[in-house]
Amino acid sequence: MSTPTLNVSFLSDDWRGVALSNFCLYPFVLDDVLLASVEGFIQGIKFAPGHPARERAFISSAWDAKACGKGAGKQYAYWGPQPIAFGSGAHHDLVERALRARFAQHEGLCQVLRSTRGLVLTHETGEGPEPALTSLPAARFCQVLTALRDALP
Repeated sequence: MSTPTLNVSFLSDDWRGVALSNFCLYPFVLDDVLLASVEGFIQGIKFAPGHPARERAFISSAWDAKACGKGAGKQYAYWGPQPIAFGSGAHHDLVERALRARFAQHEGLCQVLRSTRGLVLTHETGEGPEPALTSLPAARFCQVLTALRDALP
């Protein structure tokens, strides 16, 4: 018998998968910057500071945030003093840091994550194969969530 799974995606058929997704509106602060959602952060850092799409993404969630990233180059992510190669380990580490900050600032979200104990977390978006260059590979996203869950009391 296989272990039951939970798809962590805005399109999940389980409300917990929706709540845990990067699309959901869960404002958090990272390095003194207020962000509306992890998706907004992911899309916003595709643009250099001062670009209007960056600021719009940072205050957006769900499909609005995703739309902000349309047309962005995928050469660099911009956070801190130096551009970061898009899709690099440093880029993935940065997105992981944003994920961890969101959970650290939302006890209710931690409760949702606790409720998934005993489930294997997956990330299926229905968009087909994952691109070679991505902000955070699905496997790493699920590993981070699982590690966060395992560390919760």
